[in-house]
Amino acid sequence: MTPLENYKRRHQQLSLQIEQHNLRYYRDDMPTISDYDYDQLMSELIHLERDFPELQTHDSPSQRVGSAPLDAFEQIQHRQAMLSLSNGFTDQDILDFDARLHKQLELDDQRVFQYVAEPKLDGLAVSIMYENSELVYAATRGDGKTGEDITQNVKTIANVPLLLPAQAPEQIEVRGEIFMPHAGFEALNASRRANDKKIFVNPRNAAAGSLRQLDSRITARRPLDLFIYSLGVVSDPGFSNSQIDALKKLGDLGFPICPIHELVDGAQGCIDYYQSLSLKRDELGYEIDGIVYKLNRMDWQQSAGFIAKAPRWAIAHKFPAQEKTSKVLAIEVQVGRTGAITPVARLDPVFVGGVTVSNVTLHNKSEIQRLGVRVGDTVVVRRAGDVIPQIVSVDLSQRPTKTSEFEFPLVCPECGSEVVVSGEGIISRCSGGLVCGAQLREGIKHFVSRKAMDIDGVGDKIVQALVVQGLISSVADLYALQYQEVLALEGFAEKSAANLIDNIERSKATSLPRLLFALGIPQVGETTAEQLATHFGTLEAISMLSQEKLEAVPDIGPIVAMSIVQFFQDQNNIKVIKTLLDRGVQYPAIDVSKLESQDTLPLFSKTVVLTGGLESMTRSQAKQKLQALGAKVTGSVSKNTDMVVVGTDAGSKAKKAESLGIKMLDEEALLELLSEG
Repeated sequence: MTPLENYKRRHQQLSLQIEQHNLRYYRDDMPTISDYDYDQLMSELIHLERDFPELQTHDSPSQRVGSAPLDAFEQIQHRQAMLSLSNGFTDQDILDFDARLHKQLELDDQRVFQYVAEPKLDGLAVSIMYENSELVYAATRGDGKTGEDITQNVKTIANVPLLLPAQAPEQIEVRGEIFMPHAGFEALNASRRANDKKIFVNPRNAAAGSLRQLDSRITARRPLDLFIYSLGVVSDPGFSNSQIDALKKLGDLGFPICPIHELVDGAQGCIDYYQSLSLKRDELGYEIDGIVYKLNRMDWQQSAGFIAKAPRWAIAHKFPAQEKTSKVLAIEVQVGRTGAITPVARLDPVFVGGVTVSNVTLHNKSEIQRLGVRVGDTVVVRRAGDVIPQIVSVDLSQRPTKTSEFEFPLVCPECGSEVVVSGEGIISRCSGGLVCGAQLREGIKHFVSRKAMDIDGVGDKIVQALVVQGLISSVADLYALQYQEVLALEGFAEKSAANLIDNIERSKATSLPRLLFALGIPQVGETTAEQLATHFGTLEAISMLSQEKLEAVPDIGPIVAMSIVQFFQDQNNIKVIKTLLDRGVQYPAIDVSKLESQDTLPLFSKTVVLTGGLESMTRSQAKQKLQALGAKVTGSVSKNTDMVVVGTDAGSKAKKAESLGIKMLDEEALLELLSEG
């Protein structure tokens, strides 16, 4: 395997991990890694794409913001993209950011830029639109283009203006952060403890959960607050010519503005503000996880422009993680949906980063070996305003005598099946498949989920009850459940039992991608399931594929291919699939004949990049038309690009294409190309 192929595989692994973490953070409000670890994954991905531009695609996590909006809410299209921010972690990162801006703006390196510095709040980003001084809607960031409609919930927040003064622009959109102050967070959790309800792990989750209530009366009872930090769409082009002036004018209109923002001089002024505020962080009364710097002059902001997911003229300077020490009381293992054996350290509870930490995942055998952690060790626990903490290091000077290294189990602690090891001894997995009790519970939760078989009404407690009562021993047994069996379960009445049976029955008619995803094949997510279905058409065909055939599918590498082959070689899995089909689960086969004729299309194997605006169609429409002719449309120009379509106001991509001698087409040539196809 060539070095480039290795880098491509790593890029695919990083992309998959980041997409999964995006869903957990933005959609579910339940992140499973720290902000620090997420930032490291993203940083590695971005560096790979800088070194090998051909790895960057239009749907790379580096080109996207957040995650898709939840279906439970109506959706709102942002009139102006709601982007994220690039991150810096050291003083040098901020100096480099300032130097890049000087270079991009082609200004004298000695000129000192002014920046607006303000705390980076740890809450939920929101866009609020006003027309004729009246609040008309509020939306979450969502994926940056489309957010969730949370208008009624935002209206319940006390410091959100419902009406603006008459001097407000006819149309004005403001962006800000909704958060929960420490005092309100503690009071809310105290109330939930008193009423035997699940407590929130941190203020950010509490704020996000409060805003995503379908009943706005619940939101109204939550102690939420808002700070506005920027403008979106505004009908008055002369409203403001600087960031600091915009904040002042927004404050004059009645919007709550963070009172400790400052106008600072140069990169050193940013660093001085960061150091000063980091000392006062615990006194603020609300969570912040860093500082945001924005170039003050708006004309320079416009000149600097944007990358795919963030402005070039702003950066977030993240705080280092907070750390405390604790003792490891035990190391236990948990069995996940795919059989992964995950070690978990049980700690002497320690308050760090705003929450009490008593459990820390150790991920895998490699991580335990890297740390050298043992039961009884004193360890450093780090948490930086995140949900999931981590063990950073072991204090060997305090290690008790007679400790021993942790040994992974040879058999599954849940079902007794053999534990198999892969990935150079790093990954341990239960071989029990769909018959393992732990995998069964997690597998059923996955099987019934919205993007899989979409069986409404089967929650965690119901899954637990069905397994404990012995009513289901595989996902296929869901389709053998009887009304009387469900009615006998705790919490069910005649109507709810009938509804559940009806929901299960309706789910029998599905699609091949959904069924493939629902089976929980390790390494097979929604996108891979769609690829498999499109290329091979039936479940039977996929089940008989060789690893070589699978690797011929775009974006399926050796690891994923091997996982698919192993899944369909397992007789327990084959038996479950046969039972599903025998009990009425069905899907329409997909006609793959069109796929086989792709190589006859006029632009087959051609790589095309679109840059700048088009008058006759949107870039999205142009992309679809090019793809229909067999082209691969990517977001970056490299030596592998065959042609670049250059529209109005094209930027660096056009210059790079010219320097590489790549064929360039204007809009007229594009239309001619499309008509010929």
